[in-house]
Amino acid sequence: MAELGKVVVGQEQFLKELVCAFLSGGHVLMEGVPGLGKTLSAKALSRTVSADFKRIQFTPDLMPSDILGTSVFDMKTSGFNIKKGPVFTNILLADEINRTPPKTQSALLEAMEERSVTIDGETFRLSEPFFVVATQNPVEYEGTYPLPEAQLDRFLMKLRISYISQDGEETLLKAYAGNYTGAHGRVEDLKPVITPEELAECRKEAANVRVDDSIVHYITEL
Repeated sequence: MAELGKVVVGQEQFLKELVCAFLSGGHVLMEGVPGLGKTLSAKALSRTVSADFKRIQFTPDLMPSDILGTSVFDMKTSGFNIKKGPVFTNILLADEINRTPPKTQSALLEAMEERSVTIDGETFRLSEPFFVVATQNPVEYEGTYPLPEAQLDRFLMKLRISYISQDGEETLLKAYAGNYTGAHGRVEDLKPVITPEELAECRKEAANVRVDDSIVHYITEL
């Protein structure tokens, strides 16, 4: 949290929930207007765990193969080689996910649930950790497609990111005037504070948290 706070200002509760979802092994859907730090948060998180990070800009003409990859014919060997898509990473930012049709959105269903990808009948396991951070704009609906229920079910949390306080905005404006690179520094300067092996141990600890029977009963009642 301290490392993330070096570049993301005034979003403590948002960052806390983001980290909770990450340590729980779930995925996150971020909702907020442009310019509030959604992309910055995802990039900063990938730096703190020394993980691979890739970003996909979802557009109406995006195809499933642009996400997953495809078979490419090799003239030298007269055979097909698998060219893996950007989904083969640790932290994937699906930017404006609701701007692409459901057909393309569905390309992430297997990856988010089974942590695997099937290309031309061949299944590939994704490396751990695999964490999807999807964003959508809540106020602009022209040219967008609502996320199907099956897609929404893949997300552990839906986080709403809002405007920060006036003091926080003044800090950002002053930083922007002085060659803005984040509130207190650059994303590139963030140091990894946890290894993938330590993250796996953290997720084991989270899975072992005791849940009282009364809470289980309350959940099923809901």
